[in-house]
Amino acid sequence: MQLNRQVKTTFLSVSDVRHLIEREGLYNCLAGMAQDIESDFLHWKEFRKSPRTASHTKDGVIELMPISNARQFAFKYVNGHPYNHRFGLPTVMAFGVLADVATGAPHFISELTLTTALRTAATSAVAARALARPGSKIMAVIGNGAQSEFQVAAFAHLLGIQEFRLYDISMDATRKLVDNMRHMGLDAKPCANVESAVKGADIVTTLTADKNRATVITPTMIEPGMHLNAVGGDCPGKTEVHPDVLRRARVFVEYEPQTRMEGEIQQMPAHFEVTELWQVLARQAPGRSNNEEVTLFDSVGFALEDFSALRYWKTLAGHWHVGQRLDLVPQLEDPRNLFACLRMGQECEV
Repeated sequence: MQLNRQVKTTFLSVSDVRHLIEREGLYNCLAGMAQDIESDFLHWKEFRKSPRTASHTKDGVIELMPISNARQFAFKYVNGHPYNHRFGLPTVMAFGVLADVATGAPHFISELTLTTALRTAATSAVAARALARPGSKIMAVIGNGAQSEFQVAAFAHLLGIQEFRLYDISMDATRKLVDNMRHMGLDAKPCANVESAVKGADIVTTLTADKNRATVITPTMIEPGMHLNAVGGDCPGKTEVHPDVLRRARVFVEYEPQTRMEGEIQQMPAHFEVTELWQVLARQAPGRSNNEEVTLFDSVGFALEDFSALRYWKTLAGHWHVGQRLDLVPQLEDPRNLFACLRMGQECEV
């Protein structure tokens, strides 16, 4: 007996995501996404993983990021073009798909430009809760571009950070962040340079965008007990942290094979020791050993986090009845007769 199943694909636009955030609240969305990310990290061994596929040019990169478990497959299309502001475009633009492993049917498609910033901030918070010194209150934010507000919101709400020190080579970027933080009810302290922002900070988050080997954080800036959240170095040839800082710190990564190619540790020899974050969350490896230790989360962004974000939005969209029906796959009377879509008088939804 032939069973004809219609493929119902839900599409979540930027407006839909904004609507969900308005309904739930930004902080609640960050908390919910962080919870799903941590939950999926705890099921690490159930996922089929691979480094992302990347197409690099002198101006940026376009990447595909796949991952799956026994039930669902996800991928994200994402770019990174640091100079897109010259064309009135975001540095990062993305969308993602969640599909059924059993049939390959794409059930859910969502914008992931806003979502990438949210899930990156949520992941940073998950890592910092496991690795930063307990009672951390001061965070330096180096690089005040598109992702900085999301990081600030996550660390204020999920870790209780009370003082934010800001620095960017562009004063316009810092003014933008200060204005948006004021809108969130958060105070900011702009600083004249990296050194003054970092001095005395419990957590240092780096979010610079230039695609080059930079040394934003140098060994002389490091103080005992600091946690470094290195987010900006996320592709081959792009770093933010001096190698001697890595040698001094205990380094944690998302997915080691990918981070070896793209993260801060691309500067280090293959035998340089790192720990994957899931091992700390699952208590299979230690995190911070004492309050004087320097820890560094070498965050490049991994497909598991996008998987978590997509399933979080899918659940929320169903709860609030948000999203649009997308006819992405033809609905056929006989699924073996695709040509019927082109024949006059034959019924076929396209």
